[in-house]
Amino acid sequence: MSKVPVLVTGGAGYIGSHAVLALKDAGWPVTVIDNLVTGFRFAIPDGVAFYQGDIADQDLLARIIAEQNIGAIMHFAGSIIVPESVSDPLKYYHNNTAKTRSLIEAAVTGGVKHFIFSSTAATYGVPEVSPVTEDSAKQPINPYGMSKLMSEIMLADTARAHPLNFCVLRYFNVAGADPQARTGQSTAGATHLIKVAVEAALGKRESVGVFGTDFATPDGTGVRDYIHVSDLANAHVLALDALIADPARSLTMNCGYGRGFSVLEVLDAVDRVTNRKINRVLQGRRAGDPDSLISDNSRIKATLPWVPRYADLDTIIAHAIAWERKLTEIRGENSAG
Repeated sequence: MSKVPVLVTGGAGYIGSHAVLALKDAGWPVTVIDNLVTGFRFAIPDGVAFYQGDIADQDLLARIIAEQNIGAIMHFAGSIIVPESVSDPLKYYHNNTAKTRSLIEAAVTGGVKHFIFSSTAATYGVPEVSPVTEDSAKQPINPYGMSKLMSEIMLADTARAHPLNFCVLRYFNVAGADPQARTGQSTAGATHLIKVAVEAALGKRESVGVFGTDFATPDGTGVRDYIHVSDLANAHVLALDALIADPARSLTMNCGYGRGFSVLEVLDAVDRVTNRKINRVLQGRRAGDPDSLISDNSRIKATLPWVPRYADLDTIIAHAIAWERKLTEIRGENSAG
């Protein structure tokens, strides 16, 4: 199958940089656009064309699409912090919805045929049933989830009107880092549990907050479906293969492992992998946190030849720790780890 040049938006960020590596490792020509507001130039490997800029810049997008002969777009650029979306909803509708509209328009104008969109399980809100299927009700409870759902709808409407097919991938809880420690979660003040727990284990935080101990789960803490970021990135490459193979078909699929771990189980695993004991601070629930959020991943397994390679919690944590230590070296930080 021909490998068309791919534009990765947000390719200097956490998930985007892993997608860049997965594409490059599989022999795809890759170009990155990133405004470096939350991304890092060091995350982009040598040999990848890089444009610093914003996806709302129509002239820049037109130039990139023409110069690099772009045939497909993987769209990761956006804002992702749920509490911030509640306090600053207009930022999220601007960054995630309005700018995605600009990007889709540039794709159509530039003749790009394939579009892969980074979406989220937050589109489901608080599901009535878990595991969650793609056909479950979409009832976002925060502007982050709604901004992504609105982008999904725009993509579907556009694909009906233009020669563009798309794949929406709804992520569950993404964690871990590249097994070769080439990139990882680098954002300061990140809120992801495994990132926070690893920082605590390495002495970068004093404690980890456990938000809610009265959920309807075996140990009372929230249960989530954690997926290794490199398995997720591989799903994007396979999805691109599928879009090119059948230009008349568009896809929407959950990305998760179909099983979950509680907050306490994750913290126990970090203790186990690091042979240290994290200080845990029990706190009240956060508004809108479901008891359990686990993917039904039967569709992606039936549609793509996707076989997760790192579906083991201790492995996910070990890779996250290796990256955190490397990040300390990159930044020259002092750490107890």
